[in-house]
Amino acid sequence: MRKVVARSVFGRGVPPTLVVAFLVLLGVGVTPALATFDLGVAAGEVTSTSAKLWAHATSSGAVTVEVSQNPNFITTVAMGSGSADSANDNTVQIVVTGLIPDRVHYYRFTMGPDQSRVGTFRTAPDPEFRQTIKFGISGDADAQPDPMTMMPAFNNFEVYSAMVAQHNLFNINLGDTIYSDSEVPGTPVALTVADKWAKYVQNISLPPLQDIRSSAGFYSQPDDHEWINDFSVPEFGTTLYDDGVKAFTDYAPVSWSASTGYYRHFRWGKNLELFIPDERSFRSAKSSAGGVCDNPPGSGNPDLAPTAPQTIRNKFAGLDPALGNPTPQACLDSINDTGRTLLGTAQLAQLKSDLLASTAIWKVIVNEVPIQQFYALPYDRWEGYAAERLDLINFLIANVPNVVFLTTDTHANMVNDVRLQTLEPGGAINSGIMEFVTGPVATGTFAKEIDGQLGFSGANGFVNLFFFKLSPPDGPGMICSSLDTFSYAEVRVSKSRFVVKLLDANQNFVVDAKSGPCRTFRLRAS
Repeated sequence: MRKVVARSVFGRGVPPTLVVAFLVLLGVGVTPALATFDLGVAAGEVTSTSAKLWAHATSSGAVTVEVSQNPNFITTVAMGSGSADSANDNTVQIVVTGLIPDRVHYYRFTMGPDQSRVGTFRTAPDPEFRQTIKFGISGDADAQPDPMTMMPAFNNFEVYSAMVAQHNLFNINLGDTIYSDSEVPGTPVALTVADKWAKYVQNISLPPLQDIRSSAGFYSQPDDHEWINDFSVPEFGTTLYDDGVKAFTDYAPVSWSASTGYYRHFRWGKNLELFIPDERSFRSAKSSAGGVCDNPPGSGNPDLAPTAPQTIRNKFAGLDPALGNPTPQACLDSINDTGRTLLGTAQLAQLKSDLLASTAIWKVIVNEVPIQQFYALPYDRWEGYAAERLDLINFLIANVPNVVFLTTDTHANMVNDVRLQTLEPGGAINSGIMEFVTGPVATGTFAKEIDGQLGFSGANGFVNLFFFKLSPPDGPGMICSSLDTFSYAEVRVSKSRFVVKLLDANQNFVVDAKSGPCRTFRLRAS
């Protein structure tokens, strides 16, 4: 039998019984593996009548899954069969159909005499059925152990436990569901399929992630660290892309195709439709990739705020002298180049078409990278693809009411209007569309990243208070900016209201350094 937990978290050759005993002594919860199945179960791609069910076996072989509306499986509403295969690291995924809308379903896998943990999910309501929908979202989770303690370096994924406690209809794990290139010092980069498999096992070995995957429907989406930091195909190639896709689609129950990537959309009754664009598979290389944004030229250091006005840049030149220099014009030309794309032409057209066709009251764009403006190192997010960013925002303003962006990636909580412009000549122009950025679950926070970039502890506080929190024309004027909190967003959607709470691992409101707790946000439908 493959000793998955010992291999993935503590290295090969450590007896699982010793690992479990060590974790118990430290007060870490442990979900014991069954004889054939470990790593829990998951229900992905949930619709009103179907779901993609996932499990992991400790050996290869034929697998069946049964679905019931009764936790004791007195009757069965769906059955399916598949196989655990070493080519897929013994993961198994089975699509079940013919389910009843808006019903709680229970499921379990069987291989020989052994059964998996029982999972549960609720199917979505019919599109014309009006129901309040409650869900959670976070992302950016790294279970890499500290080499000194051999315990997870950041935390034990307590954010996922907090999300489970909310009893949501579904949850979204948005981006960086592993860290192929962990920030933990001395960690080798996972580039091959096998190495990436081991990263997924390492993460899913933590009980809170097993719990959230098994307790409700679970939508997953990759971002750059499923491959490598700031990934794009033009920069890193198709081999790494294909290997990342293979590992992710083995361990997350998701849909993918070469033509559409990971783009999907899901309807949840009359009030909500989720749109999940793929912001990695079809994008152009970053403007900073060719060195045209280096400041000083040839330094290998991309300009920290290339699109910020020089008056703002001068204010921070004491933290980074290069900001006192003008941004290279070739850098600005690249960022604004209409030929560069984040989504790709076909996906952008499909997203627009699907948004136009949606009859849901609220349209939620589940956004891998932020679309609001905050200028600091914009290359990897929507700001670094400025023409397409403006094109999408203008399309939404003209055609699609009640749109909200829900985003992770930045390792911070940031709430603001998705402005057409903020500090540019002519003054701020609001779109009326809001973005809520949340996370991370477990990795270095944005506060620590700012401190590391600028070279001293506390730099993040200066940037937050004297830029992020200042109103235009002096800063983005973020409604909430909490840069150093492991966190998630709790969302409730009704006919007339879209309600968001940004919460920490203790289910308390995240705290803005200037204005205190970022309390409940309430949007009203037009």
